[in-house]
Amino acid sequence: MSLNAKKIKVLIVDDSMVVRKVVSDVLRSDPDLEVVGTAGDPYIARDKILELKPDVITLDIEMPKMDGLTFLKILMKHHPMPVIIMSSLSLAGSHIALEALEAGAVDVLPKPSSDRFMADLGAELIFKIKAAASSMQRTRAPLVAPPAHRIASGTTRYNPRQLILLGASTGGTEALREVFSQLPGDLPGICIVQHIPATFSGPFAERLNSVSAIEVREAKDGDLLRPGLALVAPGDYHMLLQKRGPDGYSVSIKQAAKIMHHRPSVDLLFQSAAPIAGSRAVAGIFTGMGRDGAEGLLALRKSGAITFAQDEKTSIVYGMPKVAMETGAAERSVPLHGIAAYIVKAAGLAAASRIA
Repeated sequence: MSLNAKKIKVLIVDDSMVVRKVVSDVLRSDPDLEVVGTAGDPYIARDKILELKPDVITLDIEMPKMDGLTFLKILMKHHPMPVIIMSSLSLAGSHIALEALEAGAVDVLPKPSSDRFMADLGAELIFKIKAAASSMQRTRAPLVAPPAHRIASGTTRYNPRQLILLGASTGGTEALREVFSQLPGDLPGICIVQHIPATFSGPFAERLNSVSAIEVREAKDGDLLRPGLALVAPGDYHMLLQKRGPDGYSVSIKQAAKIMHHRPSVDLLFQSAAPIAGSRAVAGIFTGMGRDGAEGLLALRKSGAITFAQDEKTSIVYGMPKVAMETGAAERSVPLHGIAAYIVKAAGLAAASRIA
């Protein structure tokens, strides 16, 4: 960071004094960040937001006087700004965290429970705060309801060897939710890698399933891919594609080393698909920080796949899609509201002209 660069101002909102201190110490270790204050409840946070004008807030969900989700909704209505949710890893906490993403939060991280936070999550939190700060001009309004229409099933006869591969990170949970609310139920099988904490992937899949004509569920090792089914990579596990029989695919779930700090890795899924799917694939990268997925997407494109990336205007963080466009991995940049239609059209083109 240059001497004249402006530091990112962070406000930490958590009812635990211990958590506030641990998070503050982690953030103060980075020269680009400035912890301008902490708050033990939403009412104190409200006053400090007005006084200190932070760039990013970290927000606990379970707090006294007013829960974090209610506070987030009020904040997004009257003073929208980047918010990173710190949530417990319980199943209930996972569902609430996903509601927070729907309400406008930029990202979610597990709430620290021990000193392991320093080693395990500190670098990730710093990374996400910087990405959240870069998203300030694109902080979105909460998604109140799915789009009013679903794309009708067409007359295309898809080849059983076709598949759709999607990767996303920051902002991806709600972007994917919007897309899946519009997709018809007869599309080829879909594999999804979303960077998300371990216990959140199951509830995320359930949430997608609730708005989609496609069956969506968390993947298990050996699951067969089929038309009308979307498999979500489990959090903290890689998902790879493998050939099953003459016309089919299954997924392999492995807890191998992280790739560029990510597990699951978009690159790993895409790279596993390139040699066996090739021109039978449609693949895309959604909003997210970093560069995960670009290398694998390029391998898919070179194998004949139709590829795309979400455009800058509709991306919460234009990191992964930007790299995909700059490296030539993505053929086209597509706005979020047009991605569902693009996927349907691309799958039809693949069925008509790209499959031997």
